[in-house]
Amino acid sequence: MTNPENDSYKNQLLRRLNPDDLELLQPHLEPCALNLKMNLEKAALEIETVYFLEDGIASVVATASSKEAEVGLVGVEGMTGAALVMGADYAPHECYVQSPGNAFRIGAEPFKAALMKSPTLRLFLLRYVHYFHIQTSYTALINAKSNLEERLARWLLMCDDRVQGNRLAITHEFLAVMLGARRPGVTVGLQVLEGRGLIYSRRGEVHIRDRSGLLASANGTYGPPEADYVRLLGDTSARLQA
Repeated sequence: MTNPENDSYKNQLLRRLNPDDLELLQPHLEPCALNLKMNLEKAALEIETVYFLEDGIASVVATASSKEAEVGLVGVEGMTGAALVMGADYAPHECYVQSPGNAFRIGAEPFKAALMKSPTLRLFLLRYVHYFHIQTSYTALINAKSNLEERLARWLLMCDDRVQGNRLAITHEFLAVMLGARRPGVTVGLQVLEGRGLIYSRRGEVHIRDRSGLLASANGTYGPPEADYVRLLGDTSARLQA
């Protein structure tokens, strides 16, 4: 459940903090814009800032031998800087803005000081970190074992959870990076989903037309992590539930 005094925030974590924990963070929270491709974290470098997203989407992207693929999504349900909650001070992967929006940011030092001062704050945020690990583990499984159409349907559903309206601003090239796939394959996958009347795709954007149909096309690849979010952190006004 959210706390009434937290209703000025859209971010689902800030809305759920108990008043004492929010009071520790609030003096250091600063609103900021999230511009397209803005770096929020850089792999193997010290985390300087934590972002609580109010809208927009950030992608966590793993890179190895000049190859890259998205391993996690962060939106209004979450935050960056999960490593700090775990006691580390550097990011394991890149994290950058996939869909522009807004956030509240806080410097790493006051954030870590708040974690040290309040065990309840750390324990609450560890529940989110646990959910995020569930999400990334499912992504690894699905990328290894599911076909591109199923992966694409799941990814579109996850983005739809995190945006207002049914329009996703995304290029085929960016989609290919996100799914770790070849661009021609992504184009064909979008055409298949569009042929079924589930989406409408044009240059630089995708419109969701039939969410239920996308769920069927995802073939069970979407849902378990979203249900775990609800179980760990509570229901949400966003569509983050199975």
